[in-house]
Amino acid sequence: MTSVDEPARSGTRTRDAARTRAEILDVATREFARAGYDGARVDEIAARTRTTKRMIYYYFGGKEQLFTAVLERAYGVIREAEQQLDVEHLDPVAAIRRLAEVTFDHHERHPDFIRLVSIENIHDAEHIASSKMLASIGSPALDVIRRILEEGRRSGLFTADVDAVDLHAMISSFCFFRVANRHTFGALFGRDLVAEDQREHYRTMLGDMVIAYLTAERAAG
Repeated sequence: MTSVDEPARSGTRTRDAARTRAEILDVATREFARAGYDGARVDEIAARTRTTKRMIYYYFGGKEQLFTAVLERAYGVIREAEQQLDVEHLDPVAAIRRLAEVTFDHHERHPDFIRLVSIENIHDAEHIASSKMLASIGSPALDVIRRILEEGRRSGLFTADVDAVDLHAMISSFCFFRVANRHTFGALFGRDLVAEDQREHYRTMLGDMVIAYLTAERAAG
C-alpha cells in the first residue's frame, strides 16, 4: 500500500536533486571559468559543494558532460534575456539601440560567460557542437534583428547591406572585447574599459556606432 507521505517525499527528493544540480553547476561555472577546461578538476568542484565526485558523475556523466551543461546554462541565460526583449513598440533606430544595450548589460554582468566562451573557442567549440540543445538553440535575437532591419529598410532609415548574423556579430564583438580584454587593454593603454564612471559612455558609444553604420549615406555603386 502506498503511503500518503510518498508524494511529498518524492517532491522533496525532486527539489533536492534540482537544488544539488544547480549548486554543482554554480560551482563548476566558477571553476571552469577560473581554471579552464583542462585545468578544472571534478574533485575540486565536489569539494566546494555539498556532494561528492560520485554524485557529480551520477548527475552529469563526467567532466566533459559537466562542462557542456555549464555552457548550456550560460547560453540559456542570454537567450532568455533576448526572448524577453520587447522592442515591437519602438522605431527601428531605438529598437536596435535597445538590442545592443541588452547584450552590453548581459556581458558586463556575466564575466564568467565571457571566459567560458573564450575557453570553448580554444577547444574549437567541440562541446557546443556535441550539444543537441546548443545546436538547436539558435538566437532569438536574430529573429528580432531581422524584423528590425526589414522595417528600417522599408522606412528608408537603414542603408547598410547587412544581415542579422553580421549585425549580431558586430554588437557582440564590442561587448565581448570590453570584458574579455579589459586587463590587457588596461595594461597597454592605461584605460579600464569596465570602469563604472565610463559605463554609460561605452554603452552609448556602442549604440551610436551601430546606428551610424546602419544609416550612413553610401555612394551609388
